[in-house]
Amino acid sequence: MQLVKDLAERHELISDLFKEPKTAEEWEQYKLSDEQVAHFHEYGYVSGIKLLDEAQIEVLRKELEEIRDPKHPAHELFYEFHGNQSTDPNTVLFHSLGHWRITEGFHDLLWNPAFTMAASQLLGNNNVRFWHDQLFCKPSNHGGVVAWHQDYSFWIRTVPMRHLTCWTGLDDATTENGCLYYVPGSHKWGLLQKPELAGKMEGLMEFMTDEQKANFNPVPIELKKGYGSFHHPLMIHGSYENKSNFSRRAFVLNAFSDGTVSDTDGEMLRGTPIRVPKGEKMEGKFFPLLFDQK
Repeated sequence: MQLVKDLAERHELISDLFKEPKTAEEWEQYKLSDEQVAHFHEYGYVSGIKLLDEAQIEVLRKELEEIRDPKHPAHELFYEFHGNQSTDPNTVLFHSLGHWRITEGFHDLLWNPAFTMAASQLLGNNNVRFWHDQLFCKPSNHGGVVAWHQDYSFWIRTVPMRHLTCWTGLDDATTENGCLYYVPGSHKWGLLQKPELAGKMEGLMEFMTDEQKANFNPVPIELKKGYGSFHHPLMIHGSYENKSNFSRRAFVLNAFSDGTVSDTDGEMLRGTPIRVPKGEKMEGKFFPLLFDQK
């Protein structure tokens, strides 16, 4: 019987996929410009950030194919695993959470300096903690949608709202294969009710005001593989089906500012036994510190 190791026990880089900067000068190369940070705060997102090189992409693609097998020996470590989360039987949307516990590459993504530096800047130059990861895979020709939604509508178990999402493609993301779309400025609309994530694309509309509907002007975020996009927790976003002959594989890293606390005595993450008493700081095995200003 193969021994299964839970990589959540390790809160540092464990492979040579990324190199941790040792000096302020080495960190400098990963900093976003003032203009990029300003764009994030005004429009709710900033995109076109290079996070991976070709070699790193290939390692992660290989690991992805391995862990998509439900018979993988470490399958029990997933928080959630949906071979197809689509509500349309004619389309497919693979979606998982918790794979950082399983493979070295997806584990070390959390400490990718290009991600952690940008996350700290966009969170107000604060220390950064990990919330959870996600994989979204849309196969060619029949990949399913991710309905319009706000991430924080799924995260109200934590306060204050000092969260951040980073989406990165392992394939080129285009309008043909189901790239991400944002509604610029919608992060200022307040918290809306949550729809079914892989359900009807327009489900969120029933919770919007007439003024919000009038200003609902999505823009496509086309990205080359290895490039990422960061967005605010209230940014309305989604993605259409994949009608192309090419796959659209992507991962998501969700983080929050150190000092965020639990707002529930119940389940913190679906599919896990994780509990953090209400009012207590989010930390420990499952919420490691990723970036420390010290």
